[in-house]
Amino acid sequence: MPGENLSRDEARTRAGLLSVDGYEVALDVRSAVGEPEDPSGPRTFRSVTTIRFRTSEPGASTFADLLAPAVTAVTLNGQELDPAVVFDGSRIALDGLGAENVLVVDAQCAYSRTGEGLHRFVDPEDGEVYLYTQYEPADARRVFANFEQPDLKAPFRFEVTAPEGWTVWSNREGARAEDGVWRFAETAPISTYITAVVAGPYHYVTDVYERELPPGTSQAEGSEGGTVLRIPLGAMCRKGLARHFDADDIFLVTKQGLDFFHDHFDYPYPFGKYDQAFVPEYNIGAMENPGCVTFREEFVFRGKVTQASYERRANVILHEMAHMWFGDLVTMQWWDDLWLKESFADFMGSFSLVEATRFTNGWVTFANNRKAWAYRADQLPSTHPVTADIRDLEDAKLNFDGITYAKGASVLKQLVAYVGRDAFLEGARRYFKRHAYGNTRLGDLLSVLEETSGRDMKTWSRSWLETSGVNSLTPEVSYGEDGRLAELAVLQDGDTLRPHRIAVGLYRIEGTELVRYARAEVDVTGARTVVSELAGADRPGLVLVNDEDLTYCKIRFDDASLETLRSSLGSITDPLARALCWSALWNLTRDALMPARDFIALVLRFAGRESDIGVLQMLHAWTRSALVHYAAPAWREEGGRLLAAGALRELHAAEPGSQHQLTWARFFASVAASDTDFEMLTRLLDGTVKIDGLDVDQELRWSFLEPLAAHGVADESAIAAELARDDTASGKRHEVRCLASRPSAAVKDQAWAAVVESDTLSNALVEATIAGFVQPSQRELVAPCTPKYFEAIERVWSERSIQIGMDVVRGLYPSLQDPSSTLAATDAWLAAHESAAPALRRLVVESRDDLARAARAQARDGR
Repeated sequence: MPGENLSRDEARTRAGLLSVDGYEVALDVRSAVGEPEDPSGPRTFRSVTTIRFRTSEPGASTFADLLAPAVTAVTLNGQELDPAVVFDGSRIALDGLGAENVLVVDAQCAYSRTGEGLHRFVDPEDGEVYLYTQYEPADARRVFANFEQPDLKAPFRFEVTAPEGWTVWSNREGARAEDGVWRFAETAPISTYITAVVAGPYHYVTDVYERELPPGTSQAEGSEGGTVLRIPLGAMCRKGLARHFDADDIFLVTKQGLDFFHDHFDYPYPFGKYDQAFVPEYNIGAMENPGCVTFREEFVFRGKVTQASYERRANVILHEMAHMWFGDLVTMQWWDDLWLKESFADFMGSFSLVEATRFTNGWVTFANNRKAWAYRADQLPSTHPVTADIRDLEDAKLNFDGITYAKGASVLKQLVAYVGRDAFLEGARRYFKRHAYGNTRLGDLLSVLEETSGRDMKTWSRSWLETSGVNSLTPEVSYGEDGRLAELAVLQDGDTLRPHRIAVGLYRIEGTELVRYARAEVDVTGARTVVSELAGADRPGLVLVNDEDLTYCKIRFDDASLETLRSSLGSITDPLARALCWSALWNLTRDALMPARDFIALVLRFAGRESDIGVLQMLHAWTRSALVHYAAPAWREEGGRLLAAGALRELHAAEPGSQHQLTWARFFASVAASDTDFEMLTRLLDGTVKIDGLDVDQELRWSFLEPLAAHGVADESAIAAELARDDTASGKRHEVRCLASRPSAAVKDQAWAAVVESDTLSNALVEATIAGFVQPSQRELVAPCTPKYFEAIERVWSERSIQIGMDVVRGLYPSLQDPSSTLAATDAWLAAHESAAPALRRLVVESRDDLARAARAQARDGR
């Protein structure tokens, strides 16, 4: 048997052979509480699955998927099969199939500590146990036997036997029967990876969404019928977070999103009720399980946060809601068309955020934050087209990346500009109605968009969806003797030249503000495009190509525009234009076209005037990266002093109690570099210094404590005392991070062993340990780990789950070490491990490219 890694070819063969009529899954999770029967082995639960399916070739052979420590019994069409013969640890061999088949698998499946499959979490605060599932792309097989591929959809019936006092949720409505078993209504046909079970003593809040239906509208599956669409809403979190749970705001955004998608999709929400579970130790932001969406519990805010955090949560809520149509109702056939759900959900998340909620500046965040993720991913050696070549499940796992999400969403924003909003939305409506409960590929979407727009979508697709890389657009300007603009052209470069529908804005100083006074839209179609409409305009101080962020590209500036930004960036009145300029300047820094210290100087000069809190937080993240990775080593110490001093200055200058004050406080802690800085943090913690309006709540206390621990100012006893103040699951994660951050060789050895040599830590504590281990101030201390890293990663990849493997390979790559010697060590490993798993090699190649980029930027900064 080939093992856990299902290939695309195998999936195609199986899909051509099978049709699945339904699943009945019975789980018994009473073993989640108390001591396990076998303390030496994994804690397990009973899983009994009945699958009814047909085959187009009676007598053929295939396999079912299951990852389980043990299988008790396998029955195919009434005949008992020997588990020792047919089960190899990941697959169940099925031979001699009939035209119609019934497979029953009784297995002992393992609870997860890695966030994959059925995750078990014990709350250290009260000892309560919480369970939830997370399957994408192929971890449902850790919980029940199935055919684990997205195009073998089927209806599901779940029943769960749970401990007394627990509540259980799944994709459909359910209740606890007299025999103590929770039974759930049958789902519509859905893919295995979006089935869900959430169980435990969760704090649960309810509401309801109601909407009048137009006459003649057919009710969706699971709805109650009549002229009003009624969707029961629920939201849940751990009991320990209940006092922080702002369910009212979650329901507000949920209802606004449901209104928006009903207005624009003309297809009623198709999955009955709508629960949203905020769960512990979650690996990702959220997952679109129909009727039972799961989110990371960090979206339940324990302390004061900025509006950017609320906006981010709202965006994720709407992103997952968009998936109910893009992904759940209509699902990609295989993972190479993952973009058919993720790109659309990413775009629709921002689209609905701006048009339906209070977060009307969502496109600013998109331009400044999401696109930065895309630009980085699209310049790596592993870049790929939006519609990718996904050979197997390991490829699929790595392609949940900035291209599939943010570049795809950016391309869709360009598509809306290209075909028009009405044609785009009408295409979506036809797509849902034509392919409801089915699976699609790229051509299915293009065909409906050609119908609604009259545009040649195949040519557009070849340029935007089937090629990789990002173009740069640069203005080329010339002036007449009268000083007016004689000609403005847009130069495009890149391996593939694409059609871009863009706006070009001209800006000038008026009083104290830098404002736009002229604008033109143009189709950029080649290496050089003249914007004839702007000829004769007054001389601009700033030429902004891709004004309004209509396309996906890197913006460049002519020399005069760059000088205007150096003197007047903070004077740009439009927040989106300002965000685009910041993003362009950051790309110049990453591309080693602007010295890192120049970017830092711009931040120190203008960031204090930034009104958009999300942009400010992004600037802080970029600035810290510029100092840590892109600044010349000889300047880092001075740069750190400048940043700490500037952050403290802005902290004192910020309006008391404002979100800007909180943001500058967090940034000051992250760049604190001197004894004076550490004394300030210490005194803020012990209360001997107070800043008017700054509430040093528990989350902020941990933010102040970590740099003190990393620089040896706070010892283990101080960390223990802080945990005593916050003896919660969140506090435990902070404690682990702080402990691993201490500047001691023994501490680093212990942290390394806990992550690399042992698998006892949960996914959340692995993440916290790695975050504490990697400290920019401790480059020399962890240098001896470089050879250990290259010796360990192939073993880690083969022995650990793919999620933990990704965390270790990415997180412990020695990116803070001398670039020259580290690049040489990386190249030596790659040369010696040509046969290593392609997904592992990809992670190493990506880390190498980031370090090579840093080396170029450091050389530029040191000139």
